[in-house]
Amino acid sequence: MSLWESLAVFAAGIGAGTINTIVGSGTLITFPVLLATGLPPVTANVSNTLGLVPGSLSGALGYRKELRGQRGRIIRLGSVSLVGGLAGAVLLLTLPSDAFDTIVPVLIGLALVLVVLQPRLAAALRRRREAAGGESGHPNGGPALLGGMLLSSAYGGYFGAAQGVLYLGLMGLLLREDLQRVNAVKNVVAALVNGVAAVLFLFVAEFDWTAVLLIAVGSTIGGQIGAKVGRRLPPTALRAVIVVVGLLAIVQLLLR
Repeated sequence: MSLWESLAVFAAGIGAGTINTIVGSGTLITFPVLLATGLPPVTANVSNTLGLVPGSLSGALGYRKELRGQRGRIIRLGSVSLVGGLAGAVLLLTLPSDAFDTIVPVLIGLALVLVVLQPRLAAALRRRREAAGGESGHPNGGPALLGGMLLSSAYGGYFGAAQGVLYLGLMGLLLREDLQRVNAVKNVVAALVNGVAAVLFLFVAEFDWTAVLLIAVGSTIGGQIGAKVGRRLPPTALRAVIVVVGLLAIVQLLLR
């Protein structure tokens, strides 16, 4: 890897760490850059996953204030997501990518619809609960959220582009929670999924240590930047960022 390629990968790591902390889809910044350096697609994907783990941890640490009082929720969602992330990592190593490449844009599009309509849908669900005699819904999303997080995490372990968009769409709709606190949980869950996939990849997959280290350092810096920027965004602005990033993700995946 030349000096300029190394600088490009490092800069991509910063950008990915920043955007991952705010919403997700940082992989769509780093993955094409790694491919441009000449790495094979699977090696680039594995190196990217390994490198983004420190950035995910950095972003989660930056949102520690919003994580207060959510330990039980993180344990529930994190446990399911670990299983899904491990399953997705195994799929990456054993199956062709055609099936996932077909469904990924659809999943991201659905997540964007959930993000945009989340306030109205949440209000409608609340009115329905009240009409039924009170708050009858599950405060932690119930089986629907657990199932959705399992599938989203399987996708995250496989590739991870717009993984955060899927998480935010699901949790924003099914949890009675402020979007910033939802984003904090998203960062922790993403760190867990990337971490479990990374552990598997360390033992059974090929990766490029130079790329891993450059992205790791860059994404750690970006995680702190993203936490500061993301926390200052009001819910409407945060949703706008999510939609823009998600649409760009769909376009890039369709053109890939």
